[in-house]
Amino acid sequence: MIKNLLIYLIKPSKYDDDGYVIRHLRGVLPSNTLTCMYGLTLDVKERKVLGEKLNWHIELIDETVQKVDVRKIIKRSSGKDTKSIVCLVGVQSNQFVRASDLAIEFRKSNIDVLIGGFHISGSLGMSHTPPPEIKNLIDLGVTVIAGEAEGKWEGILEDGLHNKLKPIYNFLCEPPDIRFTPLPQVNKEYLKRFISSNYTTLDCGRGCPFGCSFCTVINVHGRMMRFRDVDKIIDLLKENYYKHKVLFYFFTDDNFSRNKNWEAIFDRLIKLRQEERIPIEFMIQADTQSYKIPHFIEKASQAGCQHAFIGMESLNPKNLQSAGKKHNHVEEFKELISEYRKYNIDTHIAYIVGFPFDTPKSVREDIEFLKSEIGPEQASFFIMTPLPGSQDHTELKQSNTWIDSDFNKYDSFHVTMVHPNMTGDELMSAYKDAWTSFYSPENMIKILKRVSRKNYWEVFMKCLFYKNSIFIENGHPMIEGIIRLKDRLQRRSGYKIDTPLRHFIKQTKENFHKLKLWMKLILEMEEIWLQTRHRSVLEQVVVEKLQKYWKASPKQWRDLKLKELKSVYRSAIADIMKSAPKMDPPWKRLTIPSYFLLWLRKYNVFSQSLTYSRKPFADFWKTTQKQISDMQIHYISIRKLLSIVVQEGLLFINFSCFFLSWLVPHLCRDVFGFSRKLESV
Repeated sequence: MIKNLLIYLIKPSKYDDDGYVIRHLRGVLPSNTLTCMYGLTLDVKERKVLGEKLNWHIELIDETVQKVDVRKIIKRSSGKDTKSIVCLVGVQSNQFVRASDLAIEFRKSNIDVLIGGFHISGSLGMSHTPPPEIKNLIDLGVTVIAGEAEGKWEGILEDGLHNKLKPIYNFLCEPPDIRFTPLPQVNKEYLKRFISSNYTTLDCGRGCPFGCSFCTVINVHGRMMRFRDVDKIIDLLKENYYKHKVLFYFFTDDNFSRNKNWEAIFDRLIKLRQEERIPIEFMIQADTQSYKIPHFIEKASQAGCQHAFIGMESLNPKNLQSAGKKHNHVEEFKELISEYRKYNIDTHIAYIVGFPFDTPKSVREDIEFLKSEIGPEQASFFIMTPLPGSQDHTELKQSNTWIDSDFNKYDSFHVTMVHPNMTGDELMSAYKDAWTSFYSPENMIKILKRVSRKNYWEVFMKCLFYKNSIFIENGHPMIEGIIRLKDRLQRRSGYKIDTPLRHFIKQTKENFHKLKLWMKLILEMEEIWLQTRHRSVLEQVVVEKLQKYWKASPKQWRDLKLKELKSVYRSAIADIMKSAPKMDPPWKRLTIPSYFLLWLRKYNVFSQSLTYSRKPFADFWKTTQKQISDMQIHYISIRKLLSIVVQEGLLFINFSCFFLSWLVPHLCRDVFGFSRKLESV
């Protein structure tokens, strides 16, 4: 008689190029599959359909932010009255190798293992027989599940409880009606492992009506779209807000603009914001024709939409035709982005490098056109990858064309197939150059100058994160997090396990190198901030007064003294404080701390620097470094050196304060409650 049922819902990670499991101290995006499976499992538990006296333990493990402690799970599963079921959920092709290794470890101790996700579903959906890598797992006693678990999960768990699990459960031909099925549930302990603990995911619908040849969604979730009940969605959002303080969502529908309930959802969200003061915000995925849907973008903005992820894919019409993406029209892309920007929604476009008609030259030209003419706020680049479950993969297999057999590389940033116009090295180079070009300082400055004041720090933070992911971590932003962790013992088979000392030395060298790159990146982002930040009222008034001073006595401009500059500041502050009660917000809401800071600036002009670039500082350090290397230390002015150090320090503190006041809003509310009002000061 089983008294204790232990369910482990595990979302596997993948191996990096050195064989280490990719894991971070904090993640960026929670797994929607985990929350979906958690909701389904809680539903079975609460209905007590597997037994009134059964004790449940449900544990969520996301390997991208948590260590999978295999020994601990095996030990807890050893009781005679205990049944453990390990569920490897949402396994994509690039995670399949790691998932297989975990499954094998658990099966060695005779623990039941289930594995599902896009790799299993895509592979079985496009083939009548399981491919070798899946057949090997089945032979080891692993149960594979293809399709969606809604309406089936209770039966699968019952089979597991009574040791009657089948080798294969295939539900691809019977996609569930998800209108009233259990919704994804928030696990607060899980969300604490991410940068923002009030951010989660929700799928309001599944499926996509289009037929892109590289896509697996249409062969797993189907082209006939299915939708959740609007009332249940809104009730869940309200519950998550009042119970867990969740304020931001990623609606993971592959194409939210084709959700037939989009308007009803937006209208209800608008009502929540206006009548119940629940300030929910969200991001969506939409197609390139979404801007033509009457009132779609307008209502999305009113409902709290901040970002739209759009599959633009390519700027070459031949590529779009070859991929079956006939609804994408290059000549409309500029209007598409402009329409979203008009309603203050930032756009994030997906771009694939490696379509059949791409060449190194054409990719460079297309990225330049993307930056100069179309101008999205963000872009993510991918290498064309024949994912199992896609039409591309099936055609390549049937034609016996070479594709890489290592599924760990099927992450869309490794070369896995032969390209007709480029070698593998040329394709990889074109892909990396696309990142370098789009996230160059020049283009980031252009982007940040045109974003709204409200969205400025959001876009700035994403630029910083993407630069770190690509150029420091050498990964892809879609799988990166904050502070990479490498477990010495969790390494892919075939790679040598280093001794503790050797591992420590390697990690120390690597972290020191990253630290140097980070210092360089921070200075680069500081320069970008100086050139793009929105000027405060104080700065604007000071500049106006200085311009008048210059016009009145241009000969004395170069001899302007600190005392006179302080006088200009005092005069500007006096004007602002005098007119504050008559001015529009935020000056109408000036607090005592705000006035206090303004008063302090009468005596310290550097507290609000008018610096527009740190180039003079960079030139000074370059000259100083050369003087030191040439043994000309006696030419260095100690007075100027100290002055530059002080100014650099003050500038960095100023930059950090503005950045952190956005990055840590809960800290600002709790400790520095007036910080939001001071941003414009």
